Amino acid sequence: MSLDPTPPRSDDGRLLWSRSEELTGFEALMWRVEADPRMRSTVVIVEILDLEPDWDRFLAATDWASRVVPRFRERIVTPFLGAGTPHWALDPDFDLHYHVRRLRLPDGEDRAGLLTLAEQIAMTPLDPSRPLWEATLVGGLPDGGAALVFKLSHVLSDGMGLAQLLAGLHSRSRAPMTDKPQPPPPSGPPATLGHEVVRQVRSDLGLVGGAVRGVVGAAASLIRPDRAVRDAVAYVVSARRVLSPPPAPPLPALELRSPSWRFRTIDVPFADLRAAGKSVGGSVNDAYVAGLLGAFRRYSQRRGDPLPPDRLMPVTLPVSIRREEHEPGGNHFAPARLSAPVGIVDPAARVVDVRRRMKIALGEPALESVEIVSAWLARLPGPVVAGFGGGATKSNDLQASNIPGLREDAFLAGARIVRSYPFAPLPGCAAMIAMVTHGQTCCVAANLDAASFTDLPGFEQDLADGFAEVLALVPGTTRTEERTS
Repeated sequence: MSLDPTPPRSDDGRLLWSRSEELTGFEALMWRVEADPRMRSTVVIVEILDLEPDWDRFLAATDWASRVVPRFRERIVTPFLGAGTPHWALDPDFDLHYHVRRLRLPDGEDRAGLLTLAEQIAMTPLDPSRPLWEATLVGGLPDGGAALVFKLSHVLSDGMGLAQLLAGLHSRSRAPMTDKPQPPPPSGPPATLGHEVVRQVRSDLGLVGGAVRGVVGAAASLIRPDRAVRDAVAYVVSARRVLSPPPAPPLPALELRSPSWRFRTIDVPFADLRAAGKSVGGSVNDAYVAGLLGAFRRYSQRRGDPLPPDRLMPVTLPVSIRREEHEPGGNHFAPARLSAPVGIVDPAARVVDVRRRMKIALGEPALESVEIVSAWLARLPGPVVAGFGGGATKSNDLQASNIPGLREDAFLAGARIVRSYPFAPLPGCAAMIAMVTHGQTCCVAANLDAASFTDLPGFEQDLADGFAEVLALVPGTTRTEERTS
């Protein structure tokens, strides 16, 4: 499905982004699973700016964003007596002063100091009684630069939805836009007990209705019972594969886990990465994953565990399952689970094998079954859900994501956005590595478990070398850009 990068607007100028009051079953599941602190779904986007914006202009831009996107003024409300599913409601005590902060790096600090600060911000929990975001403007970068550290909960949106959001909020010019819409702050009646009961009944009826439609569909299929049985069996077998961890065992070098995160980044030329994948019949995503696998193979070998050519490792990649009827924003993805070919030394063969395995994963009939199962799991108590979620993700060595980004110049309160790094959460896995295409650069952001990766400088070099060997598939594309750790 093609993604329109800019959400439409309502008549009053607000972005039509994440307007639903209800959390999806998957979003409710992510919210409840945070009963385990190690399963927090905090996302941090670090945008590097070419200059430090004027503070008052930055504040005004953030206030404008909170009026254009009402979700920024909403919090998650726990259902009456804790039963049922949580939902969104306007925060009657919304305070911009709480959500927007300003810091300055000490003299002499560079991007490494910025990432250290971003790590600490990411590991500090969001206040669940308030809207789930914070924006910190960081000054003091070299050459007068600055950065925005935007922290939010994954419950707000997946990567595709955030790409839509940023496309709708970021300016295309450095000068102030005098003609942009100025909607008033969102408003609505306070929630009452009666409203809460009606809302929950409506939600439960919708869940039951979905099950009834499934039964009706099954009854209708009895016109061809032979085909119905065959399709049902195939779906059940597919769902088992989709919902189960990959059969590949984790790498011994990454067996330890902790609640501590470490951030590292690397820049890769988009055109070169795409050309490398295309040279052997793959995509930019296939080349991206192959580069990451090369880094993990090198790291494992240096840590005393050389891998045989047929060694596989458990990897999960979120795959968009957005459909035309879905509104922009929100979470609409499913996990594609791979036993990934980490032991293959030849980068060309590795890209080809990743391509083959991705086709199989994307072709699973039950890929969207996660949404169905999540809607029922979200009704369970938080600790039970956390145990289920942790068991499903802690066996992963790597979760990798590839997100479309802004391909043209974008500005924030007069500052040009030079780079954008999306640090996604670590739900029990050793590494979560996300890539967003910003202009002509693939900005790769690695969130690494500090216990799993005890040699961070070494893994930084492994990342550079892993991508370099993939880029070398096309003559003249053997480099990665300067690392910004």
